[in-house]
This record gives sequence, C-alpha cells and structure tokens, in this order.
Amino acid sequence: MPGGVVAHELRENVVCFAADALPPEPPGGAVPVTGTDLTLTSADGTEFSAFEADAPTPSGAGVVILPDVRGLFAFYTRLAERFAGVGIDAVSIDYFGRTAGTGHRDKDFEYGPHVAQTTPDGVAADVDAAVRRLRERGRVTSIFTVGFCFGGSNSFLQAARPDLAGVIGFYGGMRPRVENGPTPITRAPQAKVPVLGLFGGADQSIPAEKVEEFGAALAPTGVEHTLHTYPGAPHSFFDRSHEEYAQECADAWTRMLAFVNDHTGKSTA
Repeated sequence: MPGGVVAHELRENVVCFAADALPPEPPGGAVPVTGTDLTLTSADGTEFSAFEADAPTPSGAGVVILPDVRGLFAFYTRLAERFAGVGIDAVSIDYFGRTAGTGHRDKDFEYGPHVAQTTPDGVAADVDAAVRRLRERGRVTSIFTVGFCFGGSNSFLQAARPDLAGVIGFYGGMRPRVENGPTPITRAPQAKVPVLGLFGGADQSIPAEKVEEFGAALAPTGVEHTLHTYPGAPHSFFDRSHEEYAQECADAWTRMLAFVNDHTGKSTA
C-alpha cells in the first residue's frame, strides 16, 4: 500500500462536511478579509499550494491551518479569512504537492490515493514552510498550528516543535497513519509547547479512552494541555450548517482565541 498507510485508517478517510460548508463565525463576528493564493516550497523542493489571509490590525499571532483529508478545500480558505478577521494572520496549506501538484481541491478531488502517500515528515516539512512564511514577513511573534481530523492529528504531532507557541487540534485521531508511524499519544512525551484538543463526545472514531490516554501521555512533560470533549457532539461539529451545535462552535472559538491570546509572545524559540 502506498506510504505504508494502515488500512483501517484509510477507511476512516471520509469527508468531514458538505462541499458547500462554511466555518462558523467567531463570537462577535469578524472583520471581512479577502485572502490570497500562494505557492510555498518545502525544504525538499516540493512546491505546494497555500492560502494566506492577513489581519487588518495584526495582533502578533499567526496560525498555520491544517485541513482534513481533502487538503486546501474552500472551508479552510474561508477559515483563514475568519482568523484574519479577528486579528490573527493565517496560512492554510495543502498536503498533496508531491503527488497531485498545486491547486485548490474541490468536491471531485480523489483525495484517498494522495492521503495514502502522505507521511508525517512530509506534512511537517510543509508546516515548516508555512511557519517560515508567517515569520519572514515580520507581522507575527507567535505561531500556532490548528488542524481538523487528519489535520488535527498532524497538528498534535507538531507539539514537539519549540519554535511554535502552541498547537490546537479538532477531533484529531489517535491511530497511526503509517505502519509504525507516530501518533499524538506516542509523540506526546516529546511535547514542548501547550496543547489544546477539542473533541466530540459522539465521535465514534476517537474513543474517550484514547483522549484520556493522550492526556496521560502529555502529563509528565509538564506542558500546559487542555483536552475538552463536547458531550453529544459528532465528528466535525465545527461547521456553521450544524445549527444544533452552535453553542459548541462558539465555545470552541472562545477556547481557541483565549489559547492564542494567552500564549502569544511566549514561544520558546
């Protein structure tokens, strides 16, 4: 199997929301921002697509957004604009420059074969390029990763990077993506920066005991970590079309923004 991807993980590569879904608005709304496409280059020479949105009034904080299995999908370009609208510069990345070339991904993109060829090291290299982009422009002092599903797992894996101010993951899975590959749990002892994890209590793909195991693995490191589960919320509850989870979405935004605000200016590198 390409990339040694674990078979049961491929079966979980289902889309997280409808093609026309939009991210929920932050509490109090956000200033309208229009972002721009860009192409970034990883250390291995790979060119990949990204989307950048600048805050009209920078706060010193920046985020690298790690999408779900579909890569640079419209949901994540709009999310970058939402972050920028509350004062946080944002870069959303695509995972598939090595296998699918550049470009946005739409509802017809056959993501499965490309997900199968991703590696934790490749994703980390692309995150590094996005971090460099945010840092080199001189607008931010503290950078965070925030990921969803596949991106949530990969965001948690970045907690070993001392140059970040913190990592945030929404419903990030706890199983390996490649044979003998790292998981948030196995990588947790290397964590050097604060961790915020947000999970759905009705998400059958991430059992509560695995979230607890993740927390237990983080505890000896001494890094600040909050793993919050919303009772009854499904996988991918962070979606404006899920009106029944509007309170959970608002709370998730509040937690994210507080986390970013609390740790801006406190990165260790």
